[in-house]
Amino acid sequence: LIAVKTADKDSVSEAGEKDDNSPKEEPWETALKTTAVDMEVGEFQGHKVSVWDLLHSKYIPEENRKELLELYQAGELTLEQVKTVVSTIVTKAEAARAEQLANASSPRAESPVAEAEHTYLQED
Repeated sequence: LIAVKTADKDSVSEAGEKDDNSPKEEPWETALKTTAVDMEVGEFQGHKVSVWDLLHSKYIPEENRKELLELYQAGELTLEQVKTVVSTIVTKAEAARAEQLANASSPRAESPVAEAEHTYLQED
């Protein structure tokens, strides 16, 4: 009896897993996953990335993602508009991150140089 119960559990969990792994995709979701964008920044640089992957990247805050998906599903945004908004957010976020990194490292890295130049200018 135990062997039969174990077998039943296995077949149930296998069937459950198959169902979980292959849900019917909504047409809007398929469109987001199959529409690729050429990105020239950050971790995506030089790659074609799906709008879906960009939406779910670290660059898009969850609130923005939910809002964009709701507007897209409601037909208030076209696929092209979502693509533009998402790639713009990623580009701006990466530019801001690069600027922060530059600013964070520059005072320490350039401080002695800046002081030396300042001293030199004062002596002139």
